[in-house]
Amino acid sequence: MELLGKSRAVVREGKIVEVTEPKISYCPLFRKLYGMERITKDEVVKNLRYRMENFGLFTAKRKILDERTFATFGTSEIFFSCLKSGFLDAVVIAADCAGTVVTSNPKLVQGLGGRISGLIRTSPIPEVIERIEKEGGFVVSKNAEIDQIKGVLFAVDKGFKKIGVTLTTPEEAKACAEIEKNRDVKILKFAVHTTGVDWSLEDALLFDLITLCASKSLRDKLRGVLKAQAGEAIPIVAISDFGKLALLERAKDLDGILIISKPLPYLSENQPKPLV
Repeated sequence: MELLGKSRAVVREGKIVEVTEPKISYCPLFRKLYGMERITKDEVVKNLRYRMENFGLFTAKRKILDERTFATFGTSEIFFSCLKSGFLDAVVIAADCAGTVVTSNPKLVQGLGGRISGLIRTSPIPEVIERIEKEGGFVVSKNAEIDQIKGVLFAVDKGFKKIGVTLTTPEEAKACAEIEKNRDVKILKFAVHTTGVDWSLEDALLFDLITLCASKSLRDKLRGVLKAQAGEAIPIVAISDFGKLALLERAKDLDGILIISKPLPYLSENQPKPLV
């Protein structure tokens, strides 16, 4: 999994066996959540160990249900609210111990998605898969393969019509657009884990929602074309009207005051460092 500062970590049999140096030294979200002023390799290990000990990441003790939200407008939080309201019928997410998962259970989405970062590869843990299935999740591949397009097709075959999915490449977004054309479904294409990407504007416009992470390229290229934005430090931006409506579903689920401002993207001084 890639996590804090886009450091890559490997966990094997419940033990952290490898962690690379982070590429980002500061993240506003982790400063807010954990008081972390600087991202270092030691902090990455500390944070990952905390997630493993408290939430069972990558182990048979994995906690899979949650209705607490950690970010006001995080990916899992937006999906959580969209499922609760019926704006989406199901979502396709990646989960440690299980790979690609399809579900309509908002608590399962938050439990599985709220505590992971950029999951690259995972191995199946049968006890976790069994519990996911009991809570209304469909594990797309018993070998815990992460294949989001296969997950979308699985959801379509199950009869879901309004589907949200996390994606990491424009090629996946194009594949989803083809499925929409051919299968009479609507797919909310949500780009995640974008630190360091350098997509063209044409590629970025393939998505409905994008989390800007620490991407300088996306902050620059999307100026003037956004439909809506949530957050100022690590914004999630809507590229389409469908994405904008999804952000509003999350906004309706929140207590407190909302600020609506333009032009977009509106960025506070408190940005990830460095942007890459």
